[in-house]
Amino acid sequence: MAKHLLFLFAFLSTIYLAAQTGTISGYIMFDNNKPALGASIIIENANTKKETSANVNGQFLVNNLPFGNYTILVSSLNAKSQTVKINLNSANKSLNIILELTDYQGLSEVVVKTKTAKKKIEEGGFAVAIIDTKEASLRNLTTNELLDRSVGVRIRQNGGIGSDVEYNLNGMSGSAIGIFLDGLEISTYGQSFNLNNIPTSMIERIEVYKGVLPSHLTGDYAGGAINVVLKKDVSQNNINLATSYGSFNTSQSDVGVTFREKKTGLAFRGAAFYTYTDNSYETWGRSTTYVNYLGQITRPYRAKRFNNTYKSLGGRFEVGFTDTKWADQFFVGYNGSSNYKEIPHGTTMSVPYVGRFNETEARVILLNYSKRNFLTENLALKVNAARSYRSTFLQDTVGIAYNWDGTQREVIEYGERVPLKTLLGGQQGEKVISNTDRKITNIRTNLGYLVADRHRLSLNHKYEATDREDEDLLNEINQDYATVSTISQNIISINYEAETFNRKLKTNLLGKYTYNHTSQTEYDITTTDGVNSIVRKDTIATNSNFGYGGTLSYNAVSDLYVIASTENSYVSPSERQLYGSPETNILPNTQLSPEKNINYNLGFRLGTLEFNKHKVSVYSNAFWRNGYDKITQQAVDESEIEEEAEADIQVTRYVNLGKTQARGFEAEIIYIYNNRLNTSLNFSKFNNVFKQEVDENNNAHSLYGQQVPNEPFFTINGNVQYRFNNIFQKKSILNTYYTIGFVGEYYTVWGQPEWSKTPRQVSHDVGISYRFPSQKLIASIDVKNLFNAEIYDNYAIQKPGRAIYFKLNYIISKFL
Repeated sequence: MAKHLLFLFAFLSTIYLAAQTGTISGYIMFDNNKPALGASIIIENANTKKETSANVNGQFLVNNLPFGNYTILVSSLNAKSQTVKINLNSANKSLNIILELTDYQGLSEVVVKTKTAKKKIEEGGFAVAIIDTKEASLRNLTTNELLDRSVGVRIRQNGGIGSDVEYNLNGMSGSAIGIFLDGLEISTYGQSFNLNNIPTSMIERIEVYKGVLPSHLTGDYAGGAINVVLKKDVSQNNINLATSYGSFNTSQSDVGVTFREKKTGLAFRGAAFYTYTDNSYETWGRSTTYVNYLGQITRPYRAKRFNNTYKSLGGRFEVGFTDTKWADQFFVGYNGSSNYKEIPHGTTMSVPYVGRFNETEARVILLNYSKRNFLTENLALKVNAARSYRSTFLQDTVGIAYNWDGTQREVIEYGERVPLKTLLGGQQGEKVISNTDRKITNIRTNLGYLVADRHRLSLNHKYEATDREDEDLLNEINQDYATVSTISQNIISINYEAETFNRKLKTNLLGKYTYNHTSQTEYDITTTDGVNSIVRKDTIATNSNFGYGGTLSYNAVSDLYVIASTENSYVSPSERQLYGSPETNILPNTQLSPEKNINYNLGFRLGTLEFNKHKVSVYSNAFWRNGYDKITQQAVDESEIEEEAEADIQVTRYVNLGKTQARGFEAEIIYIYNNRLNTSLNFSKFNNVFKQEVDENNNAHSLYGQQVPNEPFFTINGNVQYRFNNIFQKKSILNTYYTIGFVGEYYTVWGQPEWSKTPRQVSHDVGISYRFPSQKLIASIDVKNLFNAEIYDNYAIQKPGRAIYFKLNYIISKFL
């Protein structure tokens, strides 16, 4: 490994020494002596083309330009364009350009084309989908609902708003998938600040990667990642207010503020949200039962969910500087959140709970720093860090069993009907009052160096550590001697990115080293000769591994890009998988081993093709994923499954499954007409099967060739949006929406007994939004699951039926 890295460094150094490059910088000013904020600058010759824009001071800078003659085109919407020729023959060239202001500048005189952040990411060689939240932020849609409509993504949710969620990307889930918020693992922020309740108005875009990840997201992942990028633009001051109300007594409100002081660069951005819902939707599918005092079972049984209240409050506030000499961005911040969640049932809906609930709090201190030309030219530094203090309280002390109609279950004792007591004093087992405290440190550092034009080398380091303390408040010994667990991880990675063949071929090579350390201290009481004593048990484990991968993007013709990637990497079990999560019905398993994955992706992206008023883009990707010691959530051992035994499935734990193999295909087509009609259709289908031929006794494995259970493997999503202009009022905009979703049938347990089949599902959503002429007020109505279909998810838990929501957005863009 060291020899290869030295060879790579020597090769890149040779390229660097052979290339003579310089910098062009200067100021763009209007003829009234004011800076030309946002003016577009294009610097090009026959071999090179670079684009930038002037900052708030009118300043611009373009690095790493090969020596030679250049043409500089400067344009602004309210000034005459200007062309300047320059010969770059030294390390630095500086110039000042004055633009003549005009009352009107014909746009036809200059055409400036540049690539959006979305398009640049999509053409980078990664199997990636970019979700734009601009329209969704005006409607009553959650981030998870947007993701669930994306190609190859399936959100596994245990009910309505606030319920436990797991993400599946083409058969990969759990710790193999990274869930990020601005490049940091979202688990850092706690359960009360997650993709369920972060308002889409706070989000700039969502990046969904399948397989290999870019350098700034390098981690212990192999199946891909979801990175939610929050809005950071502080170029103008504004306040965004939103509130909504709908079915099941659901109310949601959020506010966002951005402010920047132009002279000093001091900036502030903040957002806060509040969510409340009874989650009292009706269920009528096979999962809901009623047992009378004679033990007779009625299935299915129509009833409203109860003990299902969810409320959450959170805020994120950052202050710092932008576009200064010492930092492009420097922000420190605070992220605080809390929630209260009633737990209505276990892993399945077979038994309702009463009185089981949990409360969580999280306090997070944030630091974000980035600087181009850090210490020297062409060197860029990014630091993203967080220190989190999280607590989770769980209570379950009600010892009476209940039915789904909210009444106590009864039995006959001595000729009388009496309440049925639970076996161990709680709803899910033994009665529990517990508290779990976590202290999490998460630091990501990225150092990138442009060694030559279109050749970049980056060094990345990730450090994450979780200190966890579990207290059983009903057990006297555990109040004084809590169980303490620690898990820490260091990952060092190197990326080499290059653009060659006149920028048509983009490559990204990755190598990484991971070191993991886990420890746990437990206490127990032993009795020897009638004397009680406290015994301490310490468990320590370490492991390390290497991983590597690469991506390729080739611009074959016009807007056709062939994309390919491969990765050989390990996934270590997470703190939640190792030590359990009682509030989400997950038992511990400290014997978990790292999971190895070898993945391949091959596809293409075509678009956007334009024909008069028509625009078409197409994406497709084939994948082949091989998992060894796959970490997966498992309800019960297959030997325990009997007919109608689903009532016994209350908890799960993560296990090493063995060898699995997933092969599949995903595709999406987008069609736009006249910039008014927007349609999209996507599908994903794969076959994720168990490939372990023999068991530990060298006998033929009974599960060989079976589909991994509890994974929907065939999904289709269709979306249609149409915009009407000047309806009811001039300068108003009316948008209409329609969405259809299909999920093929699948089984929830091994052996595929008929009772575990989750039937195929089809859901329809419609919506409408109206933007008033002022462009500040937007009203919307959304109807979800229009035809009140039976919709199921994780372990056949029924999701809400028809629901209606009304939302108002108001934007204040001019203040101070």
